[in-house]
Amino acid sequence: MATVTTPLSGSAADVAAPRADVPLAEHTTLRLGGPAASFLDATTSDEIVEAVTAADSSASPVLVLGGGSNLVVSDSGFPGSVVRIATTGRRFDRVDESTVEFTAEAGENWDDVVADVVDQQLAGFECLSGIPGRVGAVPVQNVGAYGIEVAEVLRSVDLLDRRTGTTSTVPAAELGLAYRTSVLKGQDDAVVLRARFGLRPGPDSVPIRYPELARTLGVEVGSRAPIAEVRRAVLGLRAGKGMVLDPSDPDTWSAGSFFTNPFVAQADLPETLDRIAAEAGSEVPVPQYPAGEGHVKLSAAWLIERAGFHKGHAGPGGRVALSGKHTLALTNRGGATTEELLGLAREVRDGVENAFGIELHPEPILVNCSL
Repeated sequence: MATVTTPLSGSAADVAAPRADVPLAEHTTLRLGGPAASFLDATTSDEIVEAVTAADSSASPVLVLGGGSNLVVSDSGFPGSVVRIATTGRRFDRVDESTVEFTAEAGENWDDVVADVVDQQLAGFECLSGIPGRVGAVPVQNVGAYGIEVAEVLRSVDLLDRRTGTTSTVPAAELGLAYRTSVLKGQDDAVVLRARFGLRPGPDSVPIRYPELARTLGVEVGSRAPIAEVRRAVLGLRAGKGMVLDPSDPDTWSAGSFFTNPFVAQADLPETLDRIAAEAGSEVPVPQYPAGEGHVKLSAAWLIERAGFHKGHAGPGGRVALSGKHTLALTNRGGATTEELLGLAREVRDGVENAFGIELHPEPILVNCSL
């Protein structure tokens, strides 16, 4: 039998009128971004379809906005229509003894959803606690943390195809889910309306793969732990790195990890390690992790620090800086501009490439701006 926490969204009510010149800094976790020419909150899936389809018909550029946690918006803002996904609704359906299907609307707050799932004693989300943003962005980015990716639990998504104006259910296997990406990222043809996940009932977590998390929990890598304890541990680790939103802490005024961890082909690894050793010292161990298909993943944070960028490193004027807790987060210290943030990002990217020959790539979506 299904247990509905809150009803899934459906038909449109009276759609609110769009607002003009809404500052997008009010809708991003970086607190940066100029005005949107038109801004509309869509509170049902039908409203999303109606608003996006209408904007597409007018040939106006469209930005579909969720929680704004993985977004860098230019100082000039966005010249077209911004549709903010504000849908809510969650549903739990027992599939069999080992699986519960959980459905959530795209506008649901991700960490609220994780907390609900943990309270329901369902395993699969606990390592993804504390990540800001909305459900709709999760499959687009293939969000992951502490050894777990959403690809491992995602079953399907409902999508609006902007080319045809039709909606359909697409299995996760067709989304091209890979490290922090999917076929949905970087293209505007589809909008996520809701997502479905397969979770395992029971009090224990998925196997703990991340050594730092295992140490915090006092367990061996590969063992399980109580789901609620794993969530608390992950929240504590993220808070210590400034990765849990706190309105009073500028270290959290960021887009999360600004750069993805770079992948190096196994064949190129010896040369890469030799170059790193020449710069950082041969006695320094280089963190590296198997990444499948003949690749190794390196730590972007480690490379940034070894290239000479310490925690708290500030850009010119001091209004943007690397977080004082974690070098992967670029932060707005107050009163900054997007161009100042991008300037710091370029400095870090170029510094790492000059030192080690490794190019870092941005994780956030850049709107009306570029590196």
